[in-house]
Amino acid sequence: MRHSYASVCWAITSIRTADRLNELTRQFIERSPFVCVATASADGGLDVSPRGDPAGFVRTLDERTLLLPDRPGNRIADTLTNLLADPRIALLFLIPGVGDTFRVNGRAEIVEDAQLLAPSAVDGRAPRLGLLVAIEECYTQCSKALIRSDLWNPERHVDRSELPSGGEILRAVSDPTLDAVDYERERGERYAHGEGLY
Repeated sequence: MRHSYASVCWAITSIRTADRLNELTRQFIERSPFVCVATASADGGLDVSPRGDPAGFVRTLDERTLLLPDRPGNRIADTLTNLLADPRIALLFLIPGVGDTFRVNGRAEIVEDAQLLAPSAVDGRAPRLGLLVAIEECYTQCSKALIRSDLWNPERHVDRSELPSGGEILRAVSDPTLDAVDYERERGERYAHGEGLY
């Protein structure tokens, strides 16, 4: 009996995915300090936002529910705005030095329950908002992409000075009067003191 390409792909996908976490897969979330968050806007636009904190910052509330704290970012709030229109969300968890990644797809709602968010405090500062994610699908992703990219190899890391600075890019994109050097210096000083991180 011959099978179509689509049916084979469906069979492979259905075997490797789950609709909840287990003792093994939740370790990927607990050990991850970095996650990419994908959402969609009402007009069909897409957004991917990086999120990071100490490992385990995305909390597992139960086998089908995650809580992702919302930290200060670029002040555009694309993720939050998108979720108000379309609750679908996709998460990609990375762990430094590990080739496999972990993916979660589901639906999210924005929460502001202080009691729920209190355990997500860092340096005594709890987030004001969080994303409550109902898991619909989760699975590990093989390490081929990270092997090909050699992402974790420090010998392949690029020196930041070889690229345009954030200030230079901001000046070119939106503010030709911006002093890029002052912008970078002031931002560096704020970050060094932890200002604006939490």
